[in-house]
Amino acid sequence: MRVSKLLHTRYRLNDLERSVRFYKDVLGLEEVRRHKSPRGSELVFLKAPQSEETIELCHFPNSGPVEVQADLTHLAFEVESLEAFGAHLAGLGLKYSDGPTMKPDGSGGFAFVDAPEGYEIELIQRSPAAAVAGANQTY
Repeated sequence: MRVSKLLHTRYRLNDLERSVRFYKDVLGLEEVRRHKSPRGSELVFLKAPQSEETIELCHFPNSGPVEVQADLTHLAFEVESLEAFGAHLAGLGLKYSDGPTMKPDGSGGFAFVDAPEGYEIELIQRSPAAAVAGANQTY
């Protein structure tokens, strides 16, 4: 037997509401649901407009503070334009932590922005031709 699909990814946080604001206001994710687990974790599920999978943000103080190591993990989201997204960030007083880096062949590019807890968020721009070809490339 095999699993059938990815449902969600969990990131544990120190400041749940600060992170929820970032994912909603900066990335444009929508809050799908919110509840407390039987063991007392505060959970918020968010998703990107064109995705089925959700991100579970978790606050569970009983397990101690979260310390995110550099280059531990990241979430990757597709954007239409890295330039336009960079302008959106600037309007919020933020900037890319790395990039943008465009591919020499014109097939797209990538950049990173740091979420409040230190988790990296990768933004990927694909050219229309790469998107049509189904290019699910890692940058």
